[in-house]
Amino acid sequence: MKVVILCGGFGTRLREETEYKPKPMVEIGDRPILWHIMKTYASYGFNEFVLCLGYKGDMIKDYFYHYKMRNNDFSIKLGSGDITIHDSVEENDWNIILANTGLSSMTGARIKRIEKYIDGDQFMVTYGDGVTDLDISKLLKFHEQHGKIGTVTGVYPPSRYGELRIEEDRVVSFDEKPETGVAPISGGYFVFNKEFFDYLKPDESCVLEKEPLSNLAGDGQLKVYNHKGFWQCMDTYRDNMFLNDLWKSNRAKWKVW
Repeated sequence: MKVVILCGGFGTRLREETEYKPKPMVEIGDRPILWHIMKTYASYGFNEFVLCLGYKGDMIKDYFYHYKMRNNDFSIKLGSGDITIHDSVEENDWNIILANTGLSSMTGARIKRIEKYIDGDQFMVTYGDGVTDLDISKLLKFHEQHGKIGTVTGVYPPSRYGELRIEEDRVVSFDEKPETGVAPISGGYFVFNKEFFDYLKPDESCVLEKEPLSNLAGDGQLKVYNHKGFWQCMDTYRDNMFLNDLWKSNRAKWKVW
């Protein structure tokens, strides 16, 4: 099953870092937050990734192209250019498609544009800036049991983003960034059946969190998996500092590997 990660936004609220790099490459400890997200999925056996690139996407390509050299000791013969890697990284079984989905494309358009890479009946989607201790295997089991097209993970941080209005475990509406409300917010970590591509358009103005998810909810095809454990996005410099403090003090709850 492919895991699609949205990596193309401008990250304007984290300009201290994103002026020089894409937000998924902002580091927690000595690794990009993107690596932490991928490591979480891989710990549950999901190691087939599709990265939807946009703003400064070449930096993400460069990171993975030189991954072994960045993360291992190696020897090089300057005359011939022959390289010997001395260690073996744990991520040898990761298979990554790095797809350019447009500089200014919105989230829905980015997913639609990688449809050709999804060869299974189901796929996962998440944002490239949020970490969690979510049990991915339980999320997938929930999705497969309810039989609807989509599942979104509902989380409960103190701030508010996309609000889910639910009846039991069924999403009845999807409201982006409400001013008030007590419902869980959308934490990403979606699971979709392939039919969801019919709700998306390749036009760069297609926003996942607007018509596609609203229409899916309106059709009774979107369920919510409630996760009351740890979830934190890296939306601002303060979030970045908070996550780094957790990592340095060995309190990183998302470190499930």
